[in-house]
Amino acid sequence: MSAYLTITEGNAYFSKRLNADPWEDATNGNKTKALEQATAIIDRLNFAGDKAVDTQELEFPRGTDTVVSSDIKSATAEIALALLDGVDPEIEFENLSMTAHKYGPVQTNYQRNTLQVHTLVGVPSVTAWRFLVPYLRDPQGVALDRIS
Repeated sequence: MSAYLTITEGNAYFSKRLNADPWEDATNGNKTKALEQATAIIDRLNFAGDKAVDTQELEFPRGTDTVVSSDIKSATAEIALALLDGVDPEIEFENLSMTAHKYGPVQTNYQRNTLQVHTLVGVPSVTAWRFLVPYLRDPQGVALDRIS
C-alpha cells in the first residue's frame, strides 16, 4: 500500500463534502499522486506509539490496531484536496516569514506573532491537521511563538 486512501474511498468521502471541485475535476492519475503525496506528508510526523507491524511500509496502523483509522483516511483526503487545489507546502512555509505585501498603493500587513503549526510542519490543510493532532506523540508539546 502506498497511500492511506484509495481513489474509490476518496470519491465516497468527497461525495459528501462541499467545495470538492479540485478532487472531482482531477484525473485518476493526479488523484493517485495527491493521495501518495498526502500519505508521505502524514508519515513525516512524529506519532505516538509504534507501528502495528515493524516491517509495515507506512506509519499506520499503529499499536494493536489492524486497520487505518477513519481520521487518518480523512486527513489524507483533506491534504490531497489541498494539493489538487494548488496549495504548495513549500510556498506556504516561505510565506510564514512574510510580514507585509505591497502592490501599488495597496499594502497588507500580517501579524506573525503566532505561527500556524500545521503549515510549519508541512500539512497544507488545517482540517487535516485537526484529524492528525490526537495521534501525535505530544500534541500539547507543539507550541511555537515568533518574537520579532
